[in-house]
Amino acid sequence: MSSADTIQRILFEDADVRGVVSRLDDSYIAVMQRNHYPPIVRQLLGEMLAAVTLMSSTLKFDGRLILQAQGEGALRLLMAECSHHHQVRGIARIDGDLPDAHSFADIFQSGRLALTIEPSQGQRYQGVVPMEAGSLAACLEDYFSRSEQLPTRIQLACDGTRAAGMLLQVLPAAQGKTEDWNRIGLLAETLKVDELLALDNEEMLYRLFHEENCRLYEPQSLEFHCDCSKERCERALQLVGRDELLQAVQEQGGTIKVDCQFCNEVYIFDQQDIMSMTHLDSPENPILH
Repeated sequence: MSSADTIQRILFEDADVRGVVSRLDDSYIAVMQRNHYPPIVRQLLGEMLAAVTLMSSTLKFDGRLILQAQGEGALRLLMAECSHHHQVRGIARIDGDLPDAHSFADIFQSGRLALTIEPSQGQRYQGVVPMEAGSLAACLEDYFSRSEQLPTRIQLACDGTRAAGMLLQVLPAAQGKTEDWNRIGLLAETLKVDELLALDNEEMLYRLFHEENCRLYEPQSLEFHCDCSKERCERALQLVGRDELLQAVQEQGGTIKVDCQFCNEVYIFDQQDIMSMTHLDSPENPILH
């Protein structure tokens, strides 16, 4: 039986189609409890988290996949990440009062959607798609159509307490018949939001595809995890410059506080930390006196 906080791959043996189902319960709550988001933001960020877990399953790399939606309105950013260890985190940035919006299209006017592949080694890759469709799922389908030329169907759901998603996609370089993909896509369209959120994976796939030769792989666990650290904060602070850091230490009462917006962890740096990270040899510095 499928459990919460899992990602589970699907293969249609006779149709050159693959898929994946993801469910986030505790991992979704772990993201939400660190910030107080309005209901519409909780819903959209949940869809983002479900989407990034689905898309991570289609890639073979060590590193992380980052999905960002940026807009010019009060909701400035939605960001969700998933690593190759199936560890997720996410955040929203709000500047001002949100409009009376009820959909992705309403709240992200003049926005853009960016998908970033950040491997542990090697160069980052980013693809950007204008948010011209009416939902996050439709925008991502558009991304796959433009960048990968792979017919893809994505369904996402979030009710404010949990999130789920399903992705179906033609296999790369597949020579399957178009009617196979059309048939499976039409069956997938009958899936309702409450079914995606509530049904066990096996039951859901049986209801949809019981006439297909469909294999469901063993589930893999998803969990919330933030990989922030004092060392990573140090590397970021070093980009600011020694003099500015020492000035900030003086102005802020002897320490600099850096807080992670993903997990609310706070890292504190004092004068000695600044001296060490910037390779200062002398304990005396006139800017601190």
